[in-house]
Amino acid sequence: MSLKVSLITATYNSVKTFEMCANSVLNQTYSNIEYIIVDGQSDDGTIELLKSMAITHENMNWISEGDNGIYDALNKGLSRATGDIVGFVHSDDFLSNNNIIASIVESFIATEADGVYGDLHYVAKDNTNKIVRNWVSKQYKLKLLKQGWMPPHPTLYLKKKIYDTYGGFDLNFKIAADYDFILRIFKQTHLKFYYLPKTIVKMRVGGASNRSIKNIIQKSNEDYTAVSKNQIGNWLTILQKNIFKIKQFVT
Repeated sequence: MSLKVSLITATYNSVKTFEMCANSVLNQTYSNIEYIIVDGQSDDGTIELLKSMAITHENMNWISEGDNGIYDALNKGLSRATGDIVGFVHSDDFLSNNNIIASIVESFIATEADGVYGDLHYVAKDNTNKIVRNWVSKQYKLKLLKQGWMPPHPTLYLKKKIYDTYGGFDLNFKIAADYDFILRIFKQTHLKFYYLPKTIVKMRVGGASNRSIKNIIQKSNEDYTAVSKNQIGNWLTILQKNIFKIKQFVT
């Protein structure tokens, strides 16, 4: 029996981008996929789109209710997930090709890893064929965490048992809960992570953490809180983390 994959998308007023996001999931060649959408009471037509798409896709289930932000919505998705493997596809993002989930599952089977991650393309908001940043990752080593390294969170797929054991996202973080979560998981020396050298996700530029100087400062402060909480690194770690980002820009 093939491994079941739960893919989770949080939406809020995402009618302009969600259909492309959802189709990148629904068109995967790998068939054993459970698609969970957690909507935050959208009022722009997203709910109507969800209703329409769910009629023709049995593996797609959704809820719409108030939440305390994206990480709360993702935690709700995790609580509903029944797959062996869990991944996230954010509503502004889309999977790189129709075979990528099959490649991820094959990597889990071949390597017996607890987690698989890969590369990410940031693309222009109005031209998704234009690559703005190319986030090429690398094979994980523990010392990389102190150097500010992290895998692109949208490319990270984990066995469900990891969430069952270590929990989901800490809602005390408003922007950096994904970084805190990655530090919490990747510092576990008994877990095995595999780097799949393929572009897994394409993400439109303009994420919450980079929308303003205020948000960038908040992100840096939360990143420091995360490294302190997890006892990994210091302000130098955060500086190196930001330097890694500069190297990703495509000229």
